[in-house]
Amino acid sequence: MPDFNPSDPNFARRVRSSFAKQQLMKTLDAKLIKIAAGEVHVELPYDLAWTQQNKHLHAGIITAIVDNACGYAAYTLMPATSAVLAVEFKINFLSPAKGEKFIAIGKVIKAGRTLTVCQGEVMACDNGEEKLIATMQSTIMAMVKKLKQK
Repeated sequence: MPDFNPSDPNFARRVRSSFAKQQLMKTLDAKLIKIAAGEVHVELPYDLAWTQQNKHLHAGIITAIVDNACGYAAYTLMPATSAVLAVEFKINFLSPAKGEKFIAIGKVIKAGRTLTVCQGEVMACDNGEEKLIATMQSTIMAMVKKLKQK
């Protein structure tokens, strides 16, 4: 992974604050477990309420956590006055989402002033073993707030 130098030294606090405002992540009981420059991990426990007909975690739930991991990975490198928004992603499901918990890992591949490209992975954890179940490529936009001049 490239060595990134965030413009905002308080990026971790900003990421935690923004993540805490996401009602979907609260509903799913998803947690931030790692925040580093250009990398974020989101953990989700298995819950029968979020499954499809075969009791595997639904693809929409997997997509939601890895989208967040990628978005917040990009957000770590954005200016303090910015907001973050996904503008495009592609996800591949490699295996059924079976496990006790799931870890979504978002990593910045290329950070730009407006657009940042990220790579995501989702690992299913079961009985101490991890299995890659999904990958994502995502483009994230920095929405920089214009400061009013007096």
